[in-house]
Amino acid sequence: MELIIVIVVIVALVIIGLILVGMYNGLIRSRNRVKEAWSGMDVQLRRRASLVPNLVETVKGYAEHERETFEEVTRARSALEQAGNVQDAAAANNMLTGALRHLFAVAENYPQLQAAENFRQLQSELSDIEEKIAFSRQFYNTNVLDYNNRIGTVPASVIAGMFGFQPEHFFEADEEGRAEVRVDFSRASD
Repeated sequence: MELIIVIVVIVALVIIGLILVGMYNGLIRSRNRVKEAWSGMDVQLRRRASLVPNLVETVKGYAEHERETFEEVTRARSALEQAGNVQDAAAANNMLTGALRHLFAVAENYPQLQAAENFRQLQSELSDIEEKIAFSRQFYNTNVLDYNNRIGTVPASVIAGMFGFQPEHFFEADEEGRAEVRVDFSRASD
């Protein structure tokens, strides 16, 4: 009889141990998905940042007196490249989005710029990157939500607390950053 009790206790402990290991491994997988999603987001943000100097130089050729706008774009790009975490990257992204809006507002005043093939190509590339950034942001935030839900619900929250799992931050846009950067090709074809 004692042997049966010992076996039942051992089996119960093994099952509990396997459940705890499974929860821990699930938390690790979820955290790694967040890191992988951020990596994709970071790639798209850097692609956009690397496109900006070409865009600025193209616009400069037509609108040299718009120095303040060019400096704003350059500062925003630099802030994005130096962002060390999700919050800093989100703030820098919002700043760059606003600066690009100003740059395109300047470009609208120059029909010859709108007609330039190089400018239209850069607009097209930027439009493509903006779509990829939107998808990457959604993918990242979905993974963050899943991860944060895992570490915040019982019983995984106990394991998360024991092993120091911390909630991740969403990649959020401020009000200006929520609006889409509009790339308008209508004037280029006039």
